[in-house]
Amino acid sequence: MTVELSRDNGGVAILTIAAPPVNLYTTDLHDAFEAALDAIEAEPPRALLIRAEGRVVSGGVDVGLFDAQSSAAEGKVLFDRMLELPLRIAALDLPVVFAAHGLCLTWALEVALACDLIVASDRARFGLVEKVVGLTPTMGGTQRFASRAGIGRAKEFVMTGDLYDAATLERWGVVNRVHPADELDDAVGALVASLAAGPTRAHAATKEVLRRVEAGGVAAADEAITSIAAALYDTEDMRNAIRSFLTDGPGKATYTGR
Repeated sequence: MTVELSRDNGGVAILTIAAPPVNLYTTDLHDAFEAALDAIEAEPPRALLIRAEGRVVSGGVDVGLFDAQSSAAEGKVLFDRMLELPLRIAALDLPVVFAAHGLCLTWALEVALACDLIVASDRARFGLVEKVVGLTPTMGGTQRFASRAGIGRAKEFVMTGDLYDAATLERWGVVNRVHPADELDDAVGALVASLAAGPTRAHAATKEVLRRVEAGGVAAADEAITSIAAALYDTEDMRNAIRSFLTDGPGKATYTGR
């Protein structure tokens, strides 16, 4: 098994990349990842954690895949399929957190950038190093990096192909939080559990507003925000939270995701 999916009693699903020795992207891994996403979409959790086992998050892509394509047309078929993973992750209407404990290269970082939050160990290093095979990132990493850090930083990151530590990417706004290596698992677990216990329908609405910003800027989000927010009146969570606030004060509500 190259990808494992588990669930806990708090509504958290955990997708673990487990393809030793260095979690390379292969067609088998892609198939297993898609099967896990199928299961998540069929039975949505309240929050999703994506993590990896082993010494590194990933050493990149099996370069033999690139060598097997003999034309631009064949390459595009491969790249279109690879892009499916981050697109499906970005489309999930639930909080998605990526945990990076070590070296995180190419496809794994592109998957991370499609998640809502990236939490890293202080030992983690990151790179989009496709330049070593004369390629540019194909799974959305360049554009998603730019949306977090800006065009200039994206050019630097991709064109140099250098490795950057977690502290630098936190400063750039790419990584959300950095923890000491021995505290990462506990910190990520607490964060994901908190998200899962929260108003997940409201979190989904927040994601939809930000998709409008990404697609058309603030004006596009302004056109949609009132409808997106008003739809939350049809949720049990919002109505119950309002009553809880009025009766018991702030911060006492519990949420079910309905």
